[in-house]
Amino acid sequence: MTKPLKPQSNAMLKRAHENMPLGVADSYRYWGEENTVFLSSMKGCTITDCDQQTFVDFRLAYGPIILGYRDERVDNEVINAITSVGTISGFSTGLDSDVVELVKSLCPNIDKMRFANSGTEAVIGAVRTARGFTKRNKIVVVEGGFHGLHDEVMWKSDVDNWEITDENAPEIIPFGAGIPQSTREHQVSVPLNDFKAIDTVFAEYGHDIAAILIEPIMGNCGSIASTQAYMQKLRDVCDTNGSLLIMDEVKTGFRVAKGGAQALYGIYADLTTYAKAMGNGYPIAAFGGKANVMDAISFAKDGVTHGGTYTANMVALSAAKATLTVLKETDALETIAIVGQKIQALLSRVFTKFDIEHCFAGPDAMFGVHFGSEVPQNYRDWKKTNSDLYTQFALNLIDNGVMLEPDSREPWFICEAHQTVDLKWLEQVAEQSMSAAINAQ
Repeated sequence: MTKPLKPQSNAMLKRAHENMPLGVADSYRYWGEENTVFLSSMKGCTITDCDQQTFVDFRLAYGPIILGYRDERVDNEVINAITSVGTISGFSTGLDSDVVELVKSLCPNIDKMRFANSGTEAVIGAVRTARGFTKRNKIVVVEGGFHGLHDEVMWKSDVDNWEITDENAPEIIPFGAGIPQSTREHQVSVPLNDFKAIDTVFAEYGHDIAAILIEPIMGNCGSIASTQAYMQKLRDVCDTNGSLLIMDEVKTGFRVAKGGAQALYGIYADLTTYAKAMGNGYPIAAFGGKANVMDAISFAKDGVTHGGTYTANMVALSAAKATLTVLKETDALETIAIVGQKIQALLSRVFTKFDIEHCFAGPDAMFGVHFGSEVPQNYRDWKKTNSDLYTQFALNLIDNGVMLEPDSREPWFICEAHQTVDLKWLEQVAEQSMSAAINAQ
């Protein structure tokens, strides 16, 4: 299989190295000197690079694109807001409540909300609110979850360098330099779906645990999901202990169901974070929950402080209002689920043809692909899968015009515009890419 030549991309990266570390604005966009992607346009479910190769995109900017790139139903509302209202004022508009009321109509877990500009900011706001409400310090996080780029949640289980035969837990390490040891003081990590670990942590620290912070379906760990029983366990232990349950739905919110993952479980959080699919690609985020908890945000002597210059700007809010209206009033999410099912079926046919044990994790709108006999139940189980074969398969797909993250910890994201994809072509490309991956090994 011949790798496409990328003269314009190579020139772009050379120029960018003069201007940005690694030549990119986000470190995870650097895929090496030969593979870093530079785009010229995007529309629907496709992206086109600066060398004019067009890809069907299942990466979708890590999940924000829920309808499709440049969806006119959203973009026209943003244009209208810019031209008839403005972009930012430092004051309030009726759009604030318009969006909150839309969210409340979809999500019974929300009484009140505040806005943010990114998932990271939303998590910071939710965690601070939980601490302010409970007057406690410690946050329990679940291995394999991703909660943004602030120091405290950048302490990770080093599963990459952990051997599955090791009886000891993976080492907890900072995700890079510049993260002070002191930021780990109030964070406690537990494996997903492990009841005993939760009991142990609460027995030791329960008096100071403000909240459990969990992605119910882990968007950076191949959509490995909490079991129904484990999610109920977390709800019960929080209720018993006076701790709060924070569900990070930055990736699952308004994607896996109209009411997010909580609608699938029927178990509701005290606080929830949203972003990504909420605005179909515009930078909008939010956190919210029970009224008495959110009202900890106040000017009282012991009140929680929250704000931000760009918070609830008209560009973001008009995009969110348009996107949430489409998701509420149309069958977009049903369409997405059907497409996701069809793509999983064709991938399964390909993998079966090559006698590759495989399974899918998570919902149809953001499914994980795992080469192994059983769906992983936690991050450590992921280590047992054949991720090297997956990476080679993914890199071959990219060369053949199918864009995705070449790491099985990142799900396949589906948007409404994917209903136009030629599934016969996709199956042929998948078969060709898997054949080449096996030959390479």
